[in-house]
Amino acid sequence: MQYNRILITGGAGFIGSNLTRKLVGHGYKVRILDNMSPQIHGDDYTQSQLYQSVKNIAEVMIGSVQDQEDWGKAIKDVDVIVHLAAETGTGQSMYAIEKYTDVNIKGTALMLDILTNEKHSVKKIVVASSRAIYGEGKYVCTEHGNVYPLERKDEDMAKGDFGAKCPHCGNDVELKATDESSMNHPTSVYGLTKSVQEQMCMLVGKSLNIPVVAFRYQNVYGPGQSLKNPYTGILSVFSTRIMNGNEINIFEDGKESRDFVYIDDVVNATMMGIERKEADYCCFNVGTGSAANVLSVAEMLVAMYKKDTKIKISGNYRLGDIRHNYADITLIKSKLGFEPKVTIDQGLGKFACWVQSQEIEKDGYDASIDEMKQKGLYK
Repeated sequence: MQYNRILITGGAGFIGSNLTRKLVGHGYKVRILDNMSPQIHGDDYTQSQLYQSVKNIAEVMIGSVQDQEDWGKAIKDVDVIVHLAAETGTGQSMYAIEKYTDVNIKGTALMLDILTNEKHSVKKIVVASSRAIYGEGKYVCTEHGNVYPLERKDEDMAKGDFGAKCPHCGNDVELKATDESSMNHPTSVYGLTKSVQEQMCMLVGKSLNIPVVAFRYQNVYGPGQSLKNPYTGILSVFSTRIMNGNEINIFEDGKESRDFVYIDDVVNATMMGIERKEADYCCFNVGTGSAANVLSVAEMLVAMYKKDTKIKISGNYRLGDIRHNYADITLIKSKLGFEPKVTIDQGLGKFACWVQSQEIEKDGYDASIDEMKQKGLYK
């Protein structure tokens, strides 16, 4: 073991709490800095399962990455910072712009300011990036080869044409796996903030000779994921709808797809980034390397819950959403030996089993849609 004490910002969140338990099990001391957001933990965070799972095994600091004093206390005597704390909803980011930039960008800037200007013991930074930095990711055009489509047009989607287009000729394009060298051009404020966050850490880390590892997580899911937050995690949103007896509204035509990666695989990849020198100064996709369309995932969940839930393909869409994205994981396989071990069938089964053991949470989906409608982002 190279390191002793590790700071995890957002360590009481979904990924953070799972990573905390893994690290403690491997003999590390963990300090958590977390603001216990009600959107994730509910109004009383002390009753949150996520908080309960870490409170007795890690040093938990209730604080904010937006507060320099909190950062100063959190960084003291730590060897590694795993920076997970962030606002994460793609749709919400399009109207809560100041909040997302303040937390994701300014919060990271405060960390880097301290590392640059004050004495510390930090030897490595691991930062959570996102597949959202790619926007639509990589496609191939029959005329122009590999291309990176721009955001989809409102007027096209209003006519039911949801496909990504070649930015040069406007023709339909074929999806490819997105590798780390693909163009970085986010289509949401969230994606933009994660891109800036990643680049800031890499740039400053190199100047300070502090190795940085960035993980571009795909759609992470699994037991423990917040069922309270209607702004992120469609598997949680669908599950909460199903358990409340409400229909599922599938956007577009249901053929939009994502790379759903199970939490255990994400934690294992992140552990590799912490422990292995081969990861230093690298950016890695973390996914399964395959895509599942949203309709098929919704149908799988309904079957697993054994409910008569109606699935409605509405043709509705959100501005800023991407059509497809799945990861090329060649780099993380070759450099770190990472292999995803949980298939979508296995992972959804474990997730559904866990959901059925939980109290049914209030369904906040309709309120979140109303909020986007008011901002002109939901069509």
